[in-house]
Amino acid sequence: MTPASTDPHHDRRWLILAVLGLAQLMVVLDATIVNIALPSAQKDLGFSDDSRQWIVTAYALAFGSLLLLGGRIGDLFGRKWVFIAGLIGFAVASAAGGAAQSFGMLVGARALQGVFGAMLAPAALSLLTTTFTEPAERNKAFGVFGAIAGSGAAAGLLLGGILTEYLAWRWCLYVNLAFAGVAAFGAFTLLTNTAHPDKPRLDIPGTITASAGLFGLVYGFSHAAQTSWSNGTTIGFLVAGVVLLAIFVAIQQRVANPLLPLRVILDRDRGGSYLAIGLTGIAIFGVFLFLTYYLQQNLGFSPIKTGLAFLPMTFLIMFTATVSQTKLLPKVGARPLVGAGLVLGCVGMLYLTGIGAHSSYWTHVFPGLVVMGAGFGLIFAPAIATATLGVEPGDAGVASAMVNTMQQIGGSIGTALLSTLAASATTAALAGEQPTREAIAQAAVHGYTTAFYWSAAIFAVAAVVCTALLRGGVHEPSAAGEPVLAH
Repeated sequence: MTPASTDPHHDRRWLILAVLGLAQLMVVLDATIVNIALPSAQKDLGFSDDSRQWIVTAYALAFGSLLLLGGRIGDLFGRKWVFIAGLIGFAVASAAGGAAQSFGMLVGARALQGVFGAMLAPAALSLLTTTFTEPAERNKAFGVFGAIAGSGAAAGLLLGGILTEYLAWRWCLYVNLAFAGVAAFGAFTLLTNTAHPDKPRLDIPGTITASAGLFGLVYGFSHAAQTSWSNGTTIGFLVAGVVLLAIFVAIQQRVANPLLPLRVILDRDRGGSYLAIGLTGIAIFGVFLFLTYYLQQNLGFSPIKTGLAFLPMTFLIMFTATVSQTKLLPKVGARPLVGAGLVLGCVGMLYLTGIGAHSSYWTHVFPGLVVMGAGFGLIFAPAIATATLGVEPGDAGVASAMVNTMQQIGGSIGTALLSTLAASATTAALAGEQPTREAIAQAAVHGYTTAFYWSAAIFAVAAVVCTALLRGGVHEPSAAGEPVLAH
């Protein structure tokens, strides 16, 4: 634990939390806010349906493949300047995307957003980890941060709908300038830079293999969603990704200054937390993607009304994340909270499988969102806090990067896996049927519910595996930094 007298951030820690929360909100919002803008951007710039996915994939590829590098750069050279550079770069890239006059310019701007997001996201979480070390205050801070991480995607749908409907799709990118500007000003004035005292060399072989391996996985999953799992390019990139990551692990066991010290992920609690975050990322995709389609295409909701429809879940995430982190985690530990959250996620998904082509939002959608909102709050805040608990200060950046990496890889797998399963189910439902409007609507709903069933199954598996991995009891960092059983 860092004494207040030696912590340069102690007196400003709550203002720093506001700055870090704002930056995290910007990154999480960006995952969904652009999705709402895609149809308008496509109409304006004139690109095809096949090309549309690259607006999302370009960001995911850069962000997912560079997160570990971004986290380690912050550890080595100081998190303040890496955080500020990430904010400024993200703002510039967002401005370029908003002003894009061609498809290529928009894709390039999205990729650049991913590059700077990979610097920004782990720096924000590692700054939170090193700023709040006293258990009670740490729980409050991570409760707020976890609420933002869990609810930001849903809030992005609402904000994206408002900006697209009342202004233009370009404002879904321009809005980042306001977030980044305020956060950068706060970081300049509140943060103190602390670089690694020994100035160790960056693990170049580890960086290359990790970045290339993650790129291969993210691209492979994205390509599978657009083609098939049996496509040669899909298989090639997935196999290459797995092989490169295996080589990366072997390198980490041998180098003096590893990019990702294996001690970070081999701890049971951290490993279980990372897995919970990753599996939740896979399963949660079904809520935002397929439920958005369902609300707009089947129930006729506008973009704004669709965003409002997710608000109950957003409020429940914020409430349960804060309560679980501040009131429950200090008493029962992460294991029962994360396990209960995953079970609630499963129950909520199963409830959504009851939707029909003409169901009512209040009877067939709202209850499921409420249950899942409660569950997601129980997962995200305790899992993120536990994933960074007891990490040595010099490893805080890369440990934080692993949180974002698991979210990103989980989202990429969810995109590919659930989209493929839903599309196959829809095609099968239409086989031999006259393609009337009603038949198409019924087939689409069958695809959505198939994805919901699979998401429920993933939550169920995650509940069993993660509960087995996470240790029981309450753990707090010892003087040496490692988590110890408190009671």
